[in-house]
This record gives sequence, C-alpha cells and structure tokens, in this order.
Amino acid sequence: MGRFWAALLGVLLLVTAVAARAETALPRIASGPARPMLLVDGKPFAALAVQANNSSGYPAVLGQVWPTAKAVGANTVMLPVGWEQIEPVEGRFDFGDVDAMLAGARAQGLRLVLLWYGTWKNTGASYTPAWVKQDGKRFPRMRAPDGRAHGSLSPHGAETLKADSRAFAALMRHLKVADAQHTVIMVQVENEAGSWGLARDHAPAADALFKGLIPQELARALGIPRASWQASFGPRAEQFFMSWHVARYIDTVARAGQAELALPMIANAALGNAFTDEGGDIGPSGGPNWNVLPVWRVAAPSLAAIGPDIYTRDAAAVERYLERYSAAGAPLIVPEIGNAAEYARFAWAAFGRGALLYSPFGLDDTGFVNYPLGAKVLDKNTLDAFAAPYRLMGSAMSAWPQIASERPLWGTARGMDGADQSTVMGRWRLTAAYGRWAFGEDDWTWIARDPHPLADKLTGGLVVAQLDADTFLVGGQNVRLRLTLAAPAKGESAQVIEAQEGTFVEGQWVMRRRWNGDQIDYGFSFGAEPVWLKIEMGSYR
Repeated sequence: MGRFWAALLGVLLLVTAVAARAETALPRIASGPARPMLLVDGKPFAALAVQANNSSGYPAVLGQVWPTAKAVGANTVMLPVGWEQIEPVEGRFDFGDVDAMLAGARAQGLRLVLLWYGTWKNTGASYTPAWVKQDGKRFPRMRAPDGRAHGSLSPHGAETLKADSRAFAALMRHLKVADAQHTVIMVQVENEAGSWGLARDHAPAADALFKGLIPQELARALGIPRASWQASFGPRAEQFFMSWHVARYIDTVARAGQAELALPMIANAALGNAFTDEGGDIGPSGGPNWNVLPVWRVAAPSLAAIGPDIYTRDAAAVERYLERYSAAGAPLIVPEIGNAAEYARFAWAAFGRGALLYSPFGLDDTGFVNYPLGAKVLDKNTLDAFAAPYRLMGSAMSAWPQIASERPLWGTARGMDGADQSTVMGRWRLTAAYGRWAFGEDDWTWIARDPHPLADKLTGGLVVAQLDADTFLVGGQNVRLRLTLAAPAKGESAQVIEAQEGTFVEGQWVMRRRWNGDQIDYGFSFGAEPVWLKIEMGSYR
C-alpha cells in the first residue's frame, strides 16, 4: 500500500473512531459561553419532558405512558424506579421493569430520565423494600425530641445509606450494559428529600452532631467562621443542619452510581415560599429549597443540577423560583410542574432562562389525577396547551439549545393580572402584552370592539434570544410583542428592517414568509399556534 493510501486509510479510521465515540458519548451537562448546556449524543439538547404518575413505571401500564408523551410532542419521559422494584429481596436484583422502560422508550424514539425512589420519596420511605421498612433498628427513622419515631428515615443511618448506595450502584451498573446507546440521559437521585413536621433528627447521635461545629468545608465555602450550627445559622440552624446531612447522603448515593456509569445526576425540591424564608415556610426541612442551595452545592458536588417542583399558578412566584434555581449560572431544570393547562405558559419563561429540562407531572393515560395540584381531567384541551410550546421548541431542536447556551435570553409568561411585562436587551425595550387583538391600539375610541376572548385567561408567553445587537429570535403564543428603543437619541425612531417567519432545518434558518404591513404595525402578535420570528430592528432620524 502506497503512503498516500495508507495515510488516507488512517484518516478514515480516525474519523470513524471519532464518529463512533460521538454516537456513544455519555450525556452530560457542560458549560456554555453564556449558560450551561445539556449534551446528548454529543449535541446540545433540550429535554421537552413529561413525568408519568408515581405508579406508572411497570410493564403492564407503560403502554398508557408513551401515547400521552407523543400527544404533547415530548422528546423525553421521566419514569420512576422504586428501590422495592429492583431489590425486593436483599441482595437479589431484578431489572425486568427497567428493561421494559428502555425498550418502550426506544420503540417510541424517546429519551428517559429515571427517578430513583430510594430512601426518600416525597420525604417518606414508601418506596423502600419491605425488608427496610420492617427493620427500624438497622434502618432507623428520625426521632422527635420526645423519642417518638417519625415517618422519614434518618439521614444519619449508616446501614440505610450503605444499602441505598448499593442498590443504586447496581441500577447504574445494569444501565451501563443494557443502555449502551444512552436512552437514559439523566438520573434523579431520591425524590423531594427531607422531612415534613420535624426539622431534624433528635436521636442521641444526631443531637451530638448538632451541638458540634459546622464542617470546616462548609464554613470555608460560605466564608463564615467555623462555629456551632446555632451560632452560624440562627433560626434556620436545624434546617441547615438537616440540609447538610441529607445532601451529603444523596451525594454518597450519587457517587456510588456514577462510579458505575457517570450520567448527570439531579435532585428535585419540594418548595416553600418563593420570596422569603423568614416565616419558616421552607418546604421539607433538609430538602434543596432555594434558601439552602449554597449548603447543597457544597455538600453534594456530584449533582449536576438541582431543580424546583412547581405547583403554584402564581406567575410571580414561578418566575422567582426560576430565577433562584438558575442564579449564578446554575443549570436550570424543572423536574415537575403542575399539569393543568395554565401551567403550560410557564414553559416560555423556563426556556427563556435556558432551561435544560421542563416537565409537567402526571401526564399519562392511567386515569389518576392530582387535582388541586394539577388538572381535574387530562383532556384534549389540557394536552394541547402543553403541546403548543413543545411543538415550537421541538421544531428548533437543531438550533435552539446551542443558541440558548450562547446568547442573551428573555422568557416570560402572562401574570395573574394580565399586565404588560418588559425587559431591556441592549438598546431595545421588549414589551409583552396579553389579551389584545392583533390589530389596533388600546386607546382607540373611534371604533367599537368586543373584549378579547383571552382577556381573562391564564395563557400566553414568549421566549426571546438576542442573536446580535439588533436581531432577535422570538417564539410565542397568545401574546403581542413590541420592540422600541430603550433610550432613543434626539429625533431617533425605531423601525422594523425585516421580520421573517420561519423554522430551522439542520440548524439553519429557513424563511417561510415575511411579516409586514398590518402584521407589524401594532407589534408582533402571536396567536394560538406558536411560530418563530426572526426580527431585525433598526432606527432612523
């Protein structure tokens, strides 16, 4: 073989090897120029997810999960794996249910996020195997000050931690073999950890720890002197103490799994008050409520992301949660949000902050509903509400995740009062208005008109990426957007250079049509069917 052909063969083999590695690359959350990105198969990805109900992770009912996911245009399904499912007898593992999840998801072209229901599920021990539940000595419960047992397992239980870690490691070891194509893109470790009704464990060993000094590692990270828990954190001392130990426990479980297969590990938070912790409304003590995120990030460095489980329809509170969990460049995930139609609008706000995952909870066809947290009935109108933003975001999957990691973003959803919302991006002010007809101005009195049919409906929102100083990519639904100069010079006026409606094909923008005339004279009005607009602005004087 000549030198040329040998060199060419070497290059081809190298390209083939690189391509093969890309196809099998582990999903991961990586840093981006502006914010984190989720990489799946080596490419930026946004998980347009649905989470099935708690008892839907069984082969007999998985057939009632996939159709609902497909109906809303999801690309990812979040499915529970209970400890009791895989280790009903200590030391004997059965992954038949997990294999059915993998096979079903692949047949539907869907990705999975597995939810490990181990020591904590909604703070309780209900998903632990019977041999854990029935042995309170080996697997201790938290204790109240009077010695009574609490429903939550103690984060100080060494045997519990060892058994949970062993089971989780076995699950991940199985996935390493059974899921070489990485159908599973993330794993949630435990579920809404912590405890309701008891701030911390009062067993003798736990009491002794609480009376001691905070860990040096924590003091150093927070930049505070090393002192007692009470002296360091005052009225939140017991919560912070519990948070440290729960987070350390979960980090140990996560590390045991990552030693087998290093998928991104995440945690979810049951929430307290969105605006303040002063009244003690902080969700379950020990869980990753926003006020203890600094503690969790030190205690559980193995977690790639921590996200809020949102069950409030108050848009101001939702926006605050999204801000808190994405602060300081943290990866934003929304592992659960209510499945009533009015929650669908918050997808715009989440993706407008670069969300890597957004997931309404309880979307399957098993017939269970969790009203008042979610919908009274999972009817077509409810599914269509979530399908609309997913349809638009899904159409841009070849471009949006990359754009979101690089460019300035804004996302907003209609508030409870329907008031206009605005932000400034560079020299431009963007204003979102709701319940407006596409034609005309609010102050027109010369012609009669009916109230807008959505004037009192909790629907509408938009997502914006600033592509360059004067160009914006905008997607929205049931909202009118205006772009005006934020601080015009004397005699300066704004003008629309061009507004293209289009989509992305293999990452490249393809125009369908231009908006002009009536379609732009009163702003850009997005109707019931979301579309993408690429808007170039300019000014004149």
